[in-house]
Amino acid sequence: MRRLIIVLACIVLLPVPAHVEQKESYDYWRFQRDMIQRGQQAIMMCNGLFTSDRTIEQVFAQELAYLRRPIGTAAGGDYEIDRERRAVAIGKPETGPVMRAVFREGIGCVIMAPDQTLDAIDSLPVLDMPAPPGDPARTPWPMGDLLIADTSLPAGVDGAALHAASDWAFNRESPQQVTLSLVVVHGGKIIHERYAPGVDMTTRTRTWSTAKSIAVTLIGMMVDRGKMALDKPLGLDWLPRASAPDKDPRRAITLRHVLHMSSGLETVDNGGLEYATGSGMAYWAGASSVRGALNRGLIREPGTNWDYENYDTLLAVAAMKRAIGSDQGYLEFPRKALLDRIGMRNTLLSTDRSGDFILSSQVYTNARDLARFGLLHLQDGMWGGERLLSKEWISFVRTPAPATAARGNEYGGHWWLVPDKRTDVPKDAYSTAGNRGQFVIVVPSHDLVIVRRGLDYGRQGFDRWDLTREVIKALKGTL
Repeated sequence: MRRLIIVLACIVLLPVPAHVEQKESYDYWRFQRDMIQRGQQAIMMCNGLFTSDRTIEQVFAQELAYLRRPIGTAAGGDYEIDRERRAVAIGKPETGPVMRAVFREGIGCVIMAPDQTLDAIDSLPVLDMPAPPGDPARTPWPMGDLLIADTSLPAGVDGAALHAASDWAFNRESPQQVTLSLVVVHGGKIIHERYAPGVDMTTRTRTWSTAKSIAVTLIGMMVDRGKMALDKPLGLDWLPRASAPDKDPRRAITLRHVLHMSSGLETVDNGGLEYATGSGMAYWAGASSVRGALNRGLIREPGTNWDYENYDTLLAVAAMKRAIGSDQGYLEFPRKALLDRIGMRNTLLSTDRSGDFILSSQVYTNARDLARFGLLHLQDGMWGGERLLSKEWISFVRTPAPATAARGNEYGGHWWLVPDKRTDVPKDAYSTAGNRGQFVIVVPSHDLVIVRRGLDYGRQGFDRWDLTREVIKALKGTL
């Protein structure tokens, strides 16, 4: 018995094996991160120059401020700009893959694969559709850009408080918060519009994840038409293919699950690998956005855990393409169903090189187009007396995803909601949100839409609900 006690004591006192506590000290993704950063610079420079029509100095000062170590300067470096072909190449072969991005008509800039040269430009997708009829400069807002001559504010709007809110947005204590534009729409009328130097109402910049709210709007139109359903499986061919596909547990994932960011699939973007693998490979390195989204294993029961992943959006978009059933019909659908119908003439939905929309992030547009988008939602899906989106769908995107209860019910269906802890803004407000400060805020109780575009970098931290609070101070006389 004494010997047994001694043996047990020795077992208890044994040190924990080294492999249990081991932590990796080397970034095994380093070289892939470098490739992706080159791709980021290629896309940002290409879109900055050829989609936004900005100067190379502006691109380096603002678009590329987001990058840790951009290659070169505005004066030159290891990059090439081909203005005739509207293309950008970043890097030199001797130091790693050269990453190239090319502007494509109707789509914006597309990132090429590392082994593609500019000789492959003609293989990249293009959207050749005529512009909607009419001259936007002569068409009254909101279908066009013509504003009425009367610039007086509506009764009850405090002009001084409105300008104070505008100054709050533009005059930031943090130099890393760079407001480019602010548009405030009240009662369907633009009551305030302001732009930073070098920016005007035509300037298009990247929406980042505000694109997700555009995606869910298009998907809602498909659901309204009976082509998709919230609570039916996505119907996608998952990768890697199971030996018995009909028994693949991922077949239980529904459209509702992915729109609630609750698919239960393996974490990628939030696992510290957003700029090493995952959706970053499609955004910045020329990989397929669809294949990557399909190639994740199920680690949780769908609907039980909230995990903000770009790939969940891309799965919903892939299901939308499947429901449309035609490659060309898919490319034309956003213009025909939404953009052209509400005057969003300046908006480009970009694709990967295979022609699949990267609607989790890659959209370029201006502030007025986003104000139109917000106005469609403020009007409960009505536009010009015609219903484009059902009230039921708007109710869905504004209803908290069940898995966000522990997070303060802050997320609905690809729109952000006012967190439970916020008591200084109306609870019916809801918002898009994109990296670097892209916000479309809809406040039905105040007949209000606010659009803030930014090129924030570094720590960022611009608070859209604080902005909402400041703007509403100017509307107290309207209540």
